[in-house]
Amino acid sequence: MTSLKSLTLFLFLQAIFLLISIPTTFSRSTFPSKDEKLSLIENTCKKTPNYNICFQSLKENSGSSVADVTGLAQIMVKVMKAKANDGLNKIHRLERVRIIGARKALSSCGDKYRAILVGDIPQAVEALEKGDPKFAEDGANDAANEASYCESEFNGKSPLTKENNDMHDVSVVTAAMVRQLL
Repeated sequence: MTSLKSLTLFLFLQAIFLLISIPTTFSRSTFPSKDEKLSLIENTCKKTPNYNICFQSLKENSGSSVADVTGLAQIMVKVMKAKANDGLNKIHRLERVRIIGARKALSSCGDKYRAILVGDIPQAVEALEKGDPKFAEDGANDAANEASYCESEFNGKSPLTKENNDMHDVSVVTAAMVRQLL
């Protein structure tokens, strides 16, 4: 019975010693604080052409608080997808209204937004998953260009200016963020 108490005391003291000997830096580097994550978001967004769009988009996503730069870029690709869907939905609504002289431009814009959703965004997603940021950057830049081309289809009288600007701006922010991974 005495040897069991001695063994228990010995194991308890060993456990205490082990806990004391673990460096405090281990827990800090493994679990970054909320301020450190916010700082990562701020520093990453400062390296993009539009800090406000970047910061607002990431702040609204709860996953950004635990993401590294690759994760932040993946979140921005999701924002791109949402903006592309918004643009395509508006195009579909406008096609039903039948705006005079806009049918051809709306059809062309629909093709461009479908290209973003079917080509550019999947390219960016796959490239980030595979650790190939150059192709992700290309996908984001292509999406920005498609939105700009859509806007130019209307010769200054676009009913999609807001959607095209949103798509363009989010895409160039995403491309700049991905460029940080190169």
